[in-house]
Amino acid sequence: MSTTLGANDAFDRAIAPVINILSPEQAARIADFYADEVLQARIEELAGKANEGELSAAELAEYEGYAQANQFLAVLQAKARHLVANPTR
Repeated sequence: MSTTLGANDAFDRAIAPVINILSPEQAARIADFYADEVLQARIEELAGKANEGELSAAELAEYEGYAQANQFLAVLQAKARHLVANPTR
């Protein structure tokens, strides 16, 4: 009999094999990652336009892509920080 997982648990289960192959150094680099200034400026520009309701369809698609990437990176960084804080897995 199978057990159904919630979305967060399923996501965690699916990425666990990738997280487990990270070395402590790789985990630390991911934990400390920040977007470069050019990318950050673009995201801020799109955010401003979104707040004003001025995004074109192409800009909306771009902005949504950055939002998806940001969500993934936030989870990845949280997992990486956990590995850095608990290196004995």
